[in-house]
Amino acid sequence: MTTRRRDTGADPATVPVPASFAEALASIHGVAVRPEVVLEETPAPQRLSPFAVALQAEVVLHDEEAASGRFVLLHDPAGQEPWDGTFRVVTFAKGTVELDIAQDPMLTEVGWAWLVEALVDRGAGFRAESGTVTRTASESFGAISDRAPSGDVEIRASWTPTGTDIGAHLKAWTDVLAQVAGLPPLPPGVASLPLPRRR
Repeated sequence: MTTRRRDTGADPATVPVPASFAEALASIHGVAVRPEVVLEETPAPQRLSPFAVALQAEVVLHDEEAASGRFVLLHDPAGQEPWDGTFRVVTFAKGTVELDIAQDPMLTEVGWAWLVEALVDRGAGFRAESGTVTRTASESFGAISDRAPSGDVEIRASWTPTGTDIGAHLKAWTDVLAQVAGLPPLPPGVASLPLPRRR
């Protein structure tokens, strides 16, 4: 898996990867995800931190995209005050839901609970969490009235991991993505698929 380093004017080949970031990447490499979730590396954001890695994900059900999202790990060895640490996870997840679910005002609270519970269940220590949950409902009229009513839920969240086992955080986030897509939990004994290594 490649990582992006912020341009500091130095030769990138001479800038060593911090041991803590290397440990974080190794934990990501070891993640096993459920078969419906497809993960691939995508360019990481610039100027936010000296080191970063980003993953794009989508869930396709019945030949249609049911959910998609992005998981970004930022690392600044010097730390950043708003993070309250040297790492920061920044995520986005969006999926289509039934119209009656999208119209439920409790969906925003439920969506945030999905995230917090997933992190706790995966043993992913975190602090300084923040984010938004947005629900939208759409109905079509006139010439396009034959389109079925639809809804979306969008979860944007960031938090500071308390350790370097970022794999646990990635697992928790893919759990949330599966819930957004409406997938049931994996039955006991059903194996997930390991995340392919990227070079």
